[in-house]
Parts: sequence; C-alpha cells; structure tokens
Amino acid sequence: MIYIFTLIFLFVIEVFYLKIANRFNIIDKPNERSSHTKITIRGAGIIFYIAAIIYFVYSGFEYPWFFFGLSLLTCVSFLDDIRGVNPSARLIIHLMAVLLMGYEFGIFNFPWYYLALTLVFSVGVINAYNFMDGINGMTAFCTLVMAGLLAYVNTKINYIEQDFLIYTMLGVLVFGFFNFRKKAACFAGDVGPAVLSFMLLFALGKLILKTGDFTYILFLGVYGIEIGWSVMRRIYQGYHIFEPHRTFLLHMLSNEVGYSSLFVSTVYGLIQLVLGASVIYIVQFDASVQWWFAIATLSVLSGFYLIIKQHIFHNYDIKGAEKYAIHRELAQMSMVELDGKVEFISETNLVPEVKIIHMPKKEKREDLLHTGV
Repeated sequence: MIYIFTLIFLFVIEVFYLKIANRFNIIDKPNERSSHTKITIRGAGIIFYIAAIIYFVYSGFEYPWFFFGLSLLTCVSFLDDIRGVNPSARLIIHLMAVLLMGYEFGIFNFPWYYLALTLVFSVGVINAYNFMDGINGMTAFCTLVMAGLLAYVNTKINYIEQDFLIYTMLGVLVFGFFNFRKKAACFAGDVGPAVLSFMLLFALGKLILKTGDFTYILFLGVYGIEIGWSVMRRIYQGYHIFEPHRTFLLHMLSNEVGYSSLFVSTVYGLIQLVLGASVIYIVQFDASVQWWFAIATLSVLSGFYLIIKQHIFHNYDIKGAEKYAIHRELAQMSMVELDGKVEFISETNLVPEVKIIHMPKKEKREDLLHTGV
C-alpha cells in the first residue's frame, strides 16, 4: 500500500512541478539538433530525486554518503537546467559525488586503481546517460528495464535494499506517464539522467562488489555500444565530441529514417532486456565463459550497430552532421560559390545549380579568395 501512496504523491508533485516550470519558463526550445518541434518543459527528472528522498527518509537514512553525493549531483544538474553551469565546475561536482559514492562502497580500502576506475567509469556513465536522453521514452523505458534486472537479481542475491530500486522505478513510472508519448509533456533535462545514472551505478557497484562478477556491467551494454562507437567516430573525423549533436543511431532512426521515437526507445529497451537476461543466465558459469560471452555479444551487437549506422549515413542526409567538423575533408565538405560568397557545404546537400570550385594548392587559396572567386 505504501508504494501506491508514494506513486500518487509523486504524480501530484510532478504535476505541481510542471506548473511551476511553466510559470518560471524552465523550458527546452527546439533547435536544429532537436527531435521535438515545440517548446517543452524541461527538468522534470527532478522527480527521481524526490523519489530518492522518500526512500532515504523511509529507510531510516540509509546510505548517507551516497545520498549526500546524489544531492550534490542533483543541485548542479538542476541548476544547469535552469541557467547553465560552467563545464569545469560541473565536472568537479561529478567527481565529488562519485568520491562520496565510493566512500559509501568502502572503495578506499581497495587498491588505488579501483578508485581511479570508479571515477572514470562513473563520470563516463553519467555523461553517457545524458547523451542518450535524446528522444521521447528512451530514459524512462531503458531505466525501467535496467532497474528491473537489478531488482530481479536482488531477489536472488540480496546485495542492496530492494526498496531502493522500487522507489527508483516508481519515480520513473511517473515521469514516463508524461514523457512516453508521441508529443512529450516534459523532458527529464540534465537532472533526470544524472540522478538515474548515479542511482543505477550505486546499485550496480554494490552488485559487482558483492559477487565479483564484472559481467553485470553489460546491464549498461546497449548504452555503452551507442556511446562508445559514436564517440570514436567523432574523434576519428575530427569533431568536438562534447558539442551537442544528433548523430547517435537512436536520433537518426527517429529523425532521418522516420521511425516513431517511442518505437526506437522500445526496441533499445527490449534489446537491453534480452542482453540483461542473458547476463543473469551466464554468470552461473566460470570466468572464462563469461569473458567469451561478453566479447561475442559486444562484437555481434557492434557489427549490427555499425552496419545499420553506415547504411543510414550513405542513404540519408543527416541534419547538422558536418557543423562541428574540424577535418572538413573527412566530413565530405566541398567548396562552393553561393551568391558571390565561397562557403563549405556538405556534398550531400549540393544541388545542380551550385558551382563546385576545385581549390588550388594551399599557397594560392588566400589570393584566389581575395579576388572574389
């Protein structure tokens, strides 16, 4: 019964937040990278932190150092939604939050490289979770899948208080009611993915420390493949990797190919569900079997991912794909003359009326441009 009351309370709080956010103009305006076309309220992911507070009080203030770190992370992320935060300051808060979580783990009793790996991996996942929050329903559905997998394992191993995961899922259900729609009523903002990723990392970390099985990291496998390959591609092609963009496969499937964002989110979630269920089965075998399973699974999923993404790049015009290029030759840019001005334009956007100029050697380019050619 307490869960039903909590669900209703969270629903009321979310409705109240939407009214407050609308009053104070906490909104997300669509731009060239956006998947949405209308102004939408952002920051609604604060409901996840409210759910965490309810658990923290109800549990008798369990996991205090973790909750302190979560509070710091929530404050800086919500402030980022409202007015923006300096990236360096945000990174410092992220590191402090992860250190507090590590202290809750007792990780300072392990060799130093455990702490280093925890810092790098956790900060990476927090930012990756934010990157993946790009289309309606993605955060809500995938989080429900991952939290559900962790909750199921907890019934067998008991590595964390089950209510920790249940209250997390209650917050996600409430948010999903407003976001898992063709036209979302709100977005999670930066605060939503930050809070959820931190809570899932805490549960996942406790599971790995309890069992010693790092294979459970594959509960984040779908996100890992998307982020990993996208970042590597942008590094190779000379893009600024921290600039916002919409060249993740999930964006292209929804924006360029034309699949419903809810369909794409559901497919991603179901793939993660199958992968997670496979992990739960495979951890009963020895370490060598687990390693071969991880290598084979990631290789197959990566192969499918790269084939699909390459097909889309070759057959669709990706909006904004070249804007942040540094190595323009890798981004397939051509020098063209438009209205008397020479500009770089994607070759995929050229029309017959555009005159392509084959530029001479580097030492003559500046003189040629000054002549007005």
